[in-house]
Amino acid sequence: MAGLISPEIPFKRPAVPQKDPMSQHFDAAETRAPEVREAALLAALPAQIAHAKAKAPAFADLLQDVDAARVNSRAALAQLPVVRKHELLARQKAARAAGGDVFGGFSALGFGQGMTRVFASPGTIYEPEGTRGDYWRMARAMFAAGFRSGELIHNSFSYHFTPAGSMMETGAHALGCTVFPGGTGQTEQQVAAMAELQPAGYIGTPSFFKIILEKAAEQGVALPSVTKALVSGEAFPPSLRDWMAERGVAAYQCYATADLGLIAYETAAREGLVLDEGVIVEIVRPGTGDPVPEGEVGELVVTTLNPDYPLIRFGTGDLSAILHGTCPTGRTGQRIKGWMGRADQTTKVRGMFVHPGQVAEIVKRFPEVGKARLVVTGEMANDQMALRVETANTTDEALKARLAEAVREVTKLRSEVLLVATGSLANDGKVIEDARSYQ
Repeated sequence: MAGLISPEIPFKRPAVPQKDPMSQHFDAAETRAPEVREAALLAALPAQIAHAKAKAPAFADLLQDVDAARVNSRAALAQLPVVRKHELLARQKAARAAGGDVFGGFSALGFGQGMTRVFASPGTIYEPEGTRGDYWRMARAMFAAGFRSGELIHNSFSYHFTPAGSMMETGAHALGCTVFPGGTGQTEQQVAAMAELQPAGYIGTPSFFKIILEKAAEQGVALPSVTKALVSGEAFPPSLRDWMAERGVAAYQCYATADLGLIAYETAAREGLVLDEGVIVEIVRPGTGDPVPEGEVGELVVTTLNPDYPLIRFGTGDLSAILHGTCPTGRTGQRIKGWMGRADQTTKVRGMFVHPGQVAEIVKRFPEVGKARLVVTGEMANDQMALRVETANTTDEALKARLAEAVREVTKLRSEVLLVATGSLANDGKVIEDARSYQ
C-alpha cells in the first residue's frame, strides 16, 4: 500500500514497467499535475482533522473550537496551532504519570490487533505502528534510490527501541525486497554478511556505512554487489556522497521521523528532496505558525494523512525551504532543500531565556518591519543583544526607539536595535543568532 491520499482510501499503486531503473516512478501519484495533487490533499484534510478530533483525545482538546469542514485550504490550515515535540512529550508524560494513555491522546489506536509494535524515541516519546503495509511509507524513497523487487537489502538501522529498522524493513517488504536485519555495531560481522549474502545495497546511516566500507577495505574484502544505498538519520554532505560514489555506490538520502514516517526523498536528479505523497508540508517562521514565502528558510511543519497517528501541524523542529519548480525526473511534488539545521534557537541571555516566538511577537507589532534577527554577542557574563530588522526606512529613529521598548517589554532585556535594508538578512532561518565567545 502506497502513501494515503485520504485517511480512508489508500492510493493503489499500479504496476510499473521495469525499464531504466532510475527513470521510472513508484506510482502514478508521483507524476500527477501539481494542482490535482493539491486538490486531493486539501480534499482529504477536513476528514483527517475530523478523524483526529474523534479518535485522538489530544486533538479533541487542541482543536475543540475548530470546524473540521472549514479547514479545506492552506490558509485555513495555517490558523490551527502548531504541535511541537515538547508539547507531545509533555502530554505523554502527564498521561503516563496519571496512569493513562501512554501516547498522551495522540494515537487513534490502542494496544491489540490494530497495533503491531510500540517504539520509544529519546524523551521518552512512544510511537505506535499500525498494521497497514508500508506503514511508514518508505518504499517510495527506496524505489527512488534504485531498489527493486527481488533484491536483498542490508538494513543497518537499529531494530530496538526506535522505529528506524522497522520503518525501512516494512518499506522493503512492500517493495518486494528481502531484508537482512544487520542493525548497528559488530562491523566485522556486517562486512562478512555483505560479502557472503551479496546484497544489492545498504540502508542505514551514512556514517556507519562509511565505517563498514573502510573496514572491508582494511580486511581486503570486496563488496561488488553493494552498488546503491539509502541513507538517513544524520547529515549526508556531498563530500561523503562523492566518497561513496568513488567506491562504486550510488547513495541517496531521505528525510523521515519516528512521528511522521517519510517526509521527503532524494531522486536521481539530486536537486533537493521530493515531498512524500502522504503529507502536507508547510514552512513557517521559527517560533510561530506563520507560513513564509516560497524559498525562505523556516521550520518544517507537517500534517500527516496517517489515520492511526493523525498528527496535525506537527512541528519537526527542523529547518528547510521549498524549492521552486519540479524535479527533472518527472516527479511533480514540491521539493525541499533538505535538512538545514534546527529551528529551536532558544538561548539564555543574562539569566533569561529568549526564544524565537518572542522575536516574532515583537515583529508583529510593527507592520513596517519585515524579517528580524536577534544577535547575541559578548563574552560569558557580559551578554549583549542587537535586534536587526529589515525595513524600507533605515533612518527612522522613532521606529528604533519603539522597537527597543518592545524588546524590553517582551524579553525583559535591553537590546540595541539596528535597521537594515529589506533583503539584507541571510536566508538561513535564524531568528536568534548566538555569536558569543565561550573561550
